[in-house]
Amino acid sequence: MTTTVLLGKGELAVRAAQFLAESNSHDLALVVPVRPEPTWTASLADWCSSNGVDHVASGHYHDVTDALDGRSIDLAVSIFYDKIIDGDFIDSCRRIVNLHNGPLPRYRGVSPINWALRNEERTHGVTIHEITPGIDDGPILAQVTYCIYPEIDEVADVYARAIEFGWTLFRTTIPILDAVSPTPQIDAEATYYGRADDVGLGDRRLFTRLDSRAAETEL
Repeated sequence: MTTTVLLGKGELAVRAAQFLAESNSHDLALVVPVRPEPTWTASLADWCSSNGVDHVASGHYHDVTDALDGRSIDLAVSIFYDKIIDGDFIDSCRRIVNLHNGPLPRYRGVSPINWALRNEERTHGVTIHEITPGIDDGPILAQVTYCIYPEIDEVADVYARAIEFGWTLFRTTIPILDAVSPTPQIDAEATYYGRADDVGLGDRRLFTRLDSRAAETEL
């Protein structure tokens, strides 16, 4: 059995947790939910409580080692986790991967869907990649791209689409992960957006343009 730790938040992380819990090849030893959890999506911590799966109440990966009581981590999976994971934790895992809501190496960093719509892209994607000490720059294990429609799509629309494509990518990739050869990213093709760049998102900052305009009115 593969001793597995899941870090993350939201509906896709809950689906992944259920998948791992039901797997005959994975032992879902621990879950690290984002804290505080967003209120607009499914609660990963509540899923753990309902299914008798141990979770780290602090939401910090630094507390994983103590919670596992000396057990080694064969696989750690991050799904929309909110912290940059340091080298020590990476090195403590036999393998550690991340599901990113963008078509890496493009749209590294935060708010990839928001920026794709702001930049009037016609396609977007979801990527599973190995975690390295950098930000979203690890070798790619699996990726899917799909159409988006900036003239009519809201961030919420593309996010919902990304959950479904991300779920398909996760459940078809994780069972064969050890057989997949990682492909290094081409840094020359990379784009990156940090939290400080969010000011440039304009009316694409929130889930809908109406929400963003209302927020500006309140300022």
